[in-house]
Amino acid sequence: MSEAFYSRARLYDLMFPGGGPAVDFYRAGADRQGGRVLELGCGTGHKLIPIASDGHPCVGLDLSPDMLAEARRKADERGVAVEWMQGDMRAFDLGRTFDYVFIAANSLLHLHEAEDLVSCFQSVRRHLAPGARFVFDVFNPSVRILADADGVRRTRESLSFVDPERGNVSVDVAGIYDVPAQVIHETWYLSTDSEPDFVVAPLEARSIFPQELPLLLSLGGLRLIERFGDWSGRPFAVGSPLQLCICEA
Repeated sequence: MSEAFYSRARLYDLMFPGGGPAVDFYRAGADRQGGRVLELGCGTGHKLIPIASDGHPCVGLDLSPDMLAEARRKADERGVAVEWMQGDMRAFDLGRTFDYVFIAANSLLHLHEAEDLVSCFQSVRRHLAPGARFVFDVFNPSVRILADADGVRRTRESLSFVDPERGNVSVDVAGIYDVPAQVIHETWYLSTDSEPDFVVAPLEARSIFPQELPLLLSLGGLRLIERFGDWSGRPFAVGSPLQLCICEA
């Protein structure tokens, strides 16, 4: 589940500051749907805090206490009410239903086994109110990119950031793709000139290929009703960078 990667919430937010079209998409979806909102794998609240600021009753569930602590701090700082809960998206029971449930930013891909994905979808199904929507985004696997994961450590220039305490931080990643498991096993290295590799953390993510996704959903009691290929709502097609899925019970 890559817990070590998410144990440094402050650094995570510096590396992934949030905002942008993904937040706009989920925020607009919550507004259209109305009612109560649940985010699974909510992290530090990048998407849920803006949704809650629009007046929606919101619950955020995450496995990492460090991420939840940072989410709580940020929500309190902004005067936004959110119910933060520690839990496992593979199996949870909140004792209520929701009108809009979502899993953002590839968080679903931390579930590597098909049984875990189906269990998650079954738990989501039990928490959907009549007419509710379940929405999530996962990347669209590129066989070429996965095949190029050769274990060599390379710098990700786009992920470099400035830490007010450390200065400029570079990010290197080395990964190997496990074909039978459909899981990429990566190691992330965060460094400064004076402090090389001050963070070394594993990160693993499953690939969900387009044809298997509707089947996994159906086994969980859900139906895929729309699939977009990007945040602008273009239809899913060859070369689409992501699978942005709208589902119902």
